[in-house]
Amino acid sequence: MSGILDSICEANDIKKVEKKNYAKLAKEIRRFLVDHVSETGGHLASNLGMVELTMALHLTMEFPKDKLIFDVGHQSYVHKILTGRKEQFSTLRKYKGLSGFPRREESPCDAFNTGHSSTSISAALGYARARDLKKEDYKVCAVIGDGALTGGMAYEALNNAAELETNLVIVLNDNKMSIAGNVGGMANYLGKLRTSSRYMGLKDGVEEALKHVAGGERLIKRIRRSKDSIKRLFIPGVFFEDMGLTYIGPINGHNIDQLVTALTTALRAEEPVIVHVLTKKGKGYVPAERDPSKFHGVGRFDKRTGITEEETEMTYTQAFSEALMEQAEKREELVAITAAMPQGTGLSEFAEAYPERFFDVGIAEEHAVTFAAGLAAGGLHPVFAVYSTFLQRAYDQLLHDVALPCLPVTFMVDRAGLVGSDGATHQGIFDYSFLSTVPGLCIMAPKNVWELKEMFCFAVRQEVPTAIRYPKGQAYEGLSEWKEEIGMGRAEILYRESGIALLAIGSMVETAVSVREKLKEQGISVSLVNMRFLKPLDGGLLKELAEDHGCYVTLEENTASGGLGQAVGSFLHKEGLPTALLSFSLPDAFIEHGSTQELKEAYGLSADRIAETVLKDRRVQLLCQAAEEG
Repeated sequence: MSGILDSICEANDIKKVEKKNYAKLAKEIRRFLVDHVSETGGHLASNLGMVELTMALHLTMEFPKDKLIFDVGHQSYVHKILTGRKEQFSTLRKYKGLSGFPRREESPCDAFNTGHSSTSISAALGYARARDLKKEDYKVCAVIGDGALTGGMAYEALNNAAELETNLVIVLNDNKMSIAGNVGGMANYLGKLRTSSRYMGLKDGVEEALKHVAGGERLIKRIRRSKDSIKRLFIPGVFFEDMGLTYIGPINGHNIDQLVTALTTALRAEEPVIVHVLTKKGKGYVPAERDPSKFHGVGRFDKRTGITEEETEMTYTQAFSEALMEQAEKREELVAITAAMPQGTGLSEFAEAYPERFFDVGIAEEHAVTFAAGLAAGGLHPVFAVYSTFLQRAYDQLLHDVALPCLPVTFMVDRAGLVGSDGATHQGIFDYSFLSTVPGLCIMAPKNVWELKEMFCFAVRQEVPTAIRYPKGQAYEGLSEWKEEIGMGRAEILYRESGIALLAIGSMVETAVSVREKLKEQGISVSLVNMRFLKPLDGGLLKELAEDHGCYVTLEENTASGGLGQAVGSFLHKEGLPTALLSFSLPDAFIEHGSTQELKEAYGLSADRIAETVLKDRRVQLLCQAAEEG
């Protein structure tokens, strides 16, 4: 039996749906989301909460003419469904398939590529200014969550938006959460706004009564103009209106009639308007309503029970969590910081055990790093656990506030390297590049789970800033017999031969083991080195190996620029060493979504592809020939 959703095949088809069928369509969309995300994985809870709001936006806007910009963009699935992409949902987040975030390349209905938080208002304001300068006529709307309002960039944009004298709509999607529950002053403020129905009812009653009193209309106008109206009795600090932005709300985010009325009014205004919408994350699917954090970003799961396909092996994130708990008991100066991701970064156990030493600063990576600098300057040792892709946002603070004064802050850089299905905005393939430019920063990457814990223990003993980067997912437990003590800037020789030296770092050590086996099968003599440190580089070992190795092969899960290959190449040039260099890294490009295995194969970082390339290299062939003749 066909449903209403079947009739929506392209943008604006929703306008043909009869009003009486809106609730049924919303139910069908939720069923569609659960059915597909349970098979592909993805961001479920946020999209379930956005169904009616997205429908209302599509009922009041025209696509692709009008511009709808999602903050972060993980909540854009319903928008994709309503703009002709529902048939592609079986490919969601798969290699060459539908992206889990807005992509202009994917559809003209996606106005702006997003993936990081707190950017939507800035982008929307830019669109509005461009529209006005070019004398064009289209609507611009940004949808930002209450969690994203903990990011400073959002306030910079709001401050700038207040100067706009034409229409711009900012929808504040308030579900009391980012990934974890929201924290801080804005969360408390929005909590007060949610109770403002008391004010609205009283205001309406007062105004209605004054209409029947002599001079009442004049009093009504005075009340409306006054900055110190009775609203202040009920909503302390009317933040948005004091900034010069018209505020509408709060609106029930699951009542389409109310949403359409509010959005229609806002889109007709001649000034920037905030529409405050209250939604429930995970709405309509009981497991997601009960545990929205779990279903924020989820793998495959049983849609009947909500039970996910849990990994049973240890992950690097879990290994870090264990190491942190062990050290926290011994070192009272250890404190931990997260930017709204305690579960994802492995800090939940620490937060429960040491609440006074745990700080969730909200989605505010820049603040987190300078806050860590202040903690360190005050005599503590902060540990900031953060995804690689989000640490990018705090480069200046890391350089200026931590590294310049050489403060002992430990950065645990999670999800480094290829992360797979989240795609270009989340691939952690640039951290070696930008971290390596920071003077005095020690940069490490472990070969396996044991080494991660040892590196952490080493890092928290240092009086200099350190960064440890590690990949997403299951931790490698191989090479467990090699447990050389960690020493500053010292690599670890795993196999010592001659001819070719594989110089691998972090996640690529596991790959290098397979590469070595494949080269050995061809009769090639191969050494394998676990570099451990990108900075400081083990120059002493590189000079030593140059005596009986004619070729270095570097392996890293990062872009070439600023990575291990470039560092080794610079060292060889500086020292005048004749050793040939063959580097394997990711290209100078943004890597699309797909499984990690698919992406490594596609970009030449699988063991088979590396071995094949090494064997075809003319310099390697000459080395093999010389060895045979010798």
